Amino acid sequence: MSVIVDNIVESCQKSQVSFCKFISANDVGKTGSHQYGFYIPKNSYSLLFDTPGIKGENKSKNVDIYWQDGSTTQSRFIYYGKGTRNEYRITRFGRNFPYLTDNNVGNLLILTKINEFHYNGFVLESEIDVNDFLSIFGMYPSDTNTLIDTQNGVLRNSSTLYPLFNDYIVELTVEFPNSIEISNKARLFSKISKENKEQDYFDVINYPDRELLQWLDVEYSLFKAIEYDRYLHFIEKPFSSIDSLVEAANTILNRRKSRAGKSLENHLSEIFTMNNLPFTSQPTTEGRKKPDFIFPGKDYYFDNNYKKNLVFLASKTTCKDRWRQILNEADRIKQKHLFTLQQGISEYQMDEMADNGVILVVPEKYKSTYPSAYSDEILSLKEFISHVESKISDVYVQSGQEDN
Repeated sequence: MSVIVDNIVESCQKSQVSFCKFISANDVGKTGSHQYGFYIPKNSYSLLFDTPGIKGENKSKNVDIYWQDGSTTQSRFIYYGKGTRNEYRITRFGRNFPYLTDNNVGNLLILTKINEFHYNGFVLESEIDVNDFLSIFGMYPSDTNTLIDTQNGVLRNSSTLYPLFNDYIVELTVEFPNSIEISNKARLFSKISKENKEQDYFDVINYPDRELLQWLDVEYSLFKAIEYDRYLHFIEKPFSSIDSLVEAANTILNRRKSRAGKSLENHLSEIFTMNNLPFTSQPTTEGRKKPDFIFPGKDYYFDNNYKKNLVFLASKTTCKDRWRQILNEADRIKQKHLFTLQQGISEYQMDEMADNGVILVVPEKYKSTYPSAYSDEILSLKEFISHVESKISDVYVQSGQEDN
């Protein structure tokens, strides 16, 4: 783990409030609007102010932000509540501020509150650093754009989900269930929770983007609940040695790192199955490569008569640097689709992807975080499903999944 990640984690743990988000095209003024400065969602108002803004009024305060490069900005926290506006932003960074440029779209911003008027600011560019940081707090990329849970065990939507989690944890016969089981349970608990609130069951046909993010959100809470139950004794009782402390920490961290990609693939498989799409997950292609998904399946992939109708999809929680890894995973399919939870990528990187035949697929709500010049090129999950359906319309499917 890099020194910068260690420094950020320490700052988060010492702070009153911590926050992270991927820098979006909107933040740097690349969406065609006149807005500029870091947008802060309403769920994180406490990072900026003691009380939420009141519609019809503006309010602001000036603060010092100490950045990782040693610079300090005298910035402004502002709530815009007048007229049609209802949003929080951080503005005033001075000339030549390095972190609000086009190239920073897709980088991870972390802000930590030292006291009312003093903050630390960090921006992570390396995808390895981003994933290391998120793993430490057990987060997906979809868990960003909010306050960071540094206390462990704080559950989202706990009023409806906690009883379900608790019953499940009590009945567990293993120390920790594998990632596939946790993903499956998250979907089940999502369904039960909606039924208890008399809401419609997950409509993965009409709203696959929304339901995927909901599943991931519930899974995050479930994972944290299991962690809290299994490892609370580590907090309550001192370790007998440094070695035992390191061993426990490594076990927890490695489990957090390994779960994200596996659960994303699992949820996507479920959505494709429920949409009656034939596919093979992790088939072996040239050079023993194993792409995440081939539609309509591996048998068709090796059928010369079906080459033009094949669809390839890779899934990566983040893709800022790793998108190049997919280019040679299925030689017979020149156009590559890549599903990601990444929120924003620079125009330069989007140009590179386009030149290499890579088309991004992202949750619908994330499309606005990308440069507007590419808004028509990026597919939502629902749009991707429609694309696959049109490509493989001549394949009769009864079970929904040809081979896994």
